[in-house]
Amino acid sequence: MYTRKAILPDAENIRALIADLSGDGTLLPRSLAEICENIRDFTVVVQGDDMLGCGALHLYGTHLAEIRSIAVWSRYKGTGAGRLLMDALLEEAENHHVQCVCLFTRIPEFFAHMGFAEAKREDLPDKIYKDCASCPRLHECDEVAMYRGELPHFAILPRPAKLQVRLERPQVKVNK
Repeated sequence: MYTRKAILPDAENIRALIADLSGDGTLLPRSLAEICENIRDFTVVVQGDDMLGCGALHLYGTHLAEIRSIAVWSRYKGTGAGRLLMDALLEEAENHHVQCVCLFTRIPEFFAHMGFAEAKREDLPDKIYKDCASCPRLHECDEVAMYRGELPHFAILPRPAKLQVRLERPQVKVNK
């Protein structure tokens, strides 16, 4: 069992695995086009001719990266494939000199064993501005934000207008 960077011929297997785990809400669905477009973010764990799992490292800058779409086929759970993927993705983040790695999960205990701690969503504005604003679960998200490293003190992505409206307090006029 070993990890390697994903290549375009892996895209359909990655899509199938993510689709398998998005039916129950474990992962957000990803289209084949989206996976192909972001294939360089993905790492896969393989054994022989079989892809056991996948995960992606999305870079925001040296201040922050996000581990996303991390999944292992159920028949390979408990084999160490998930840990192998995490180690590869964390090493990649380290090679890019990333100061903080974040992720959003429903299984925080798995990631806590790897040095991740819980965070408030507002501590990760790049993630929120890029992805959460357009997520169908924006106001009913049940994922736990986690991080490893030093939380960033700034965001490089501009706040989208759509999200500004929801986060800012409404102006109240008082007539005297």
